[in-house]
Amino acid sequence: MGMRNLFVDAMKGHDADYIEIHFEESQSTDIVYRGGSLEEVSRTGNSGGNVRVLVKGGWGFASFNRLDKLRDKVALAVQEGTLVGREPLKLPPAEPAVDRVTQQVNKNAATVPLLQKKELLDEYNDIMLSSPKIQSTRIGYHDVRRRVVFASSEGSYIEQARPDLSLRLTAIARENNEIQQAGLSLGSRGDFSMVESLHAQAKEVAGRAAALLSAPQVKGGEYAVILDPVLAGVFTHEAFGHLSESDFVYQNDKLRQVMVLGRRFSSKHLNIVDDATIPGLRGSYKYDDEGMLATKTYLIREGVLVGRLHSRETATKMGEAITGNARAINHLFPPIVRMANTFIESGGSSFKEMLADIKEGVYVKDWYGGTTSLEMFTFSAGEAYMIRQGILAEPLRPVVLTGNVFATLENIDAIGNDLAMNQGGGCGKGGQSPLPVSNGSPHIRIRRCVVGGR
Repeated sequence: MGMRNLFVDAMKGHDADYIEIHFEESQSTDIVYRGGSLEEVSRTGNSGGNVRVLVKGGWGFASFNRLDKLRDKVALAVQEGTLVGREPLKLPPAEPAVDRVTQQVNKNAATVPLLQKKELLDEYNDIMLSSPKIQSTRIGYHDVRRRVVFASSEGSYIEQARPDLSLRLTAIARENNEIQQAGLSLGSRGDFSMVESLHAQAKEVAGRAAALLSAPQVKGGEYAVILDPVLAGVFTHEAFGHLSESDFVYQNDKLRQVMVLGRRFSSKHLNIVDDATIPGLRGSYKYDDEGMLATKTYLIREGVLVGRLHSRETATKMGEAITGNARAINHLFPPIVRMANTFIESGGSSFKEMLADIKEGVYVKDWYGGTTSLEMFTFSAGEAYMIRQGILAEPLRPVVLTGNVFATLENIDAIGNDLAMNQGGGCGKGGQSPLPVSNGSPHIRIRRCVVGGR
C-alpha cells in the first residue's frame, strides 16, 4: 500500500471535525569544537510522525515512529481531542493540495563526505586558535536532509524536501583578566558551498575578538544609533516579529489592545514584511505545516500596522486571512504560528548620508543575543563604533541597546537602500528551537536609543 493510501485509510471513520497526519524522514550531521577539542561528530537518521485532530474546538495530538498501527494513533488523538473540545470551531475552507516539492542546491551538503566537512572545520579552527591573543574557540556545524509528508482529511497530500545547514564560528580572546569574543553565523538551504572558503572570515573574527581587548567602553546614555542589516534584522524579528504572531496576540489582552490593525507605529518610510515565498532563504517553503500555501504578508506598510501572522485556527478566531505561518520544528511537536523571512524593506538613504547628520552617535553591528518582554527589548551588539561629526571613529567594547519597541519604531528616521538578509542562527518558541528562519534589513538610523556598556 502506498503512503498516501495508508494515510487516507487511517483517517476514515473517526468522529472528528478535521484530521491531519505528518510524517518525516531525516539524516543529519553535527560537528562541534571547543578550543582544540573535537567535542562531537555525529551522523544520525530519524523518522516519525504525528496525528493532529480537531474535535469540537479541541485539538488532540499523538506522535509515532512506526506506521504499522497508524489508525490506532488517529483514534488516540481523537480521544484526546474529545476530552478538551467544548464548542465547535470551523476552520476556514482550504483548497486541497496534492503536490511534491523538491529542492535544488549548488552543492548538496548531504552528499559531502563527513571527513571533508571535518577537515574544513579543522582549518577554520586552526586559523582562529593560531591568531594572537585567542585563548579558545567554539564551532557548531549542523546540516540536515529532511523529507516531510502532510496529509489531511480534506484531501491534501504534500511531500516537501526541507534541507537546512547552519554554522557558527566564535573566537575568544584573553589578556590578563580581560575576555572578549567575536563570532560569525551563516546558514543555507542545505548548500555546502555557502560555508566553504571562509578562511579570511575566520581570521577576521579572531582579529576582531583580540582588538576588543583594548577597545574603550562607551559612556552610557542616549545616542543617535545606526544599526547594520544584521542587528536591524534581529531587532525586527525579535522585538517586533514575535509581537505579530497571532497566537501570542490572541492570548494576551494587553497586546491585543496595542497591536490593533490600522494603528500607526512609524512614519511612512517604514515597511516590515514576512515572506516565506522568497527562493533560497532558510525560512522559505511552499506549504506550511497545515498544508497552506506560503504568502508574503505586510506587517507594517507605510508605518501602519496592516497584518499579522496566522495559522488556520488563529485566522478563524480573529476573523483575519490565513497567512500560511503554521510551522513545527519536527514531528514531535504540533505546528504553531512562526515567522519565516522577516525584514524591513529598503528605503532611500545611503549609509554615508545616515552618518553625515550625526555629531555624536554609535554604529552597531552583528549581535550576541538579547531578551524581549512584550514591548521591551535588550540587545547586545557584536561590534560597535563611535560616530563623531559624521565619520566612523574608534571601535568600542560590546554595547547593549535597550528600549521600548514601539517608541523605537517611531524614532527610526532613516532607512538605507542596502537590504541584506541574515541566514545565521534560528528561532525559538514554545520549546521548538532552532527553527530555520531568516531576517534582514537595510541600515537603519534611530534618532534616540539608550546605549550601555558591559
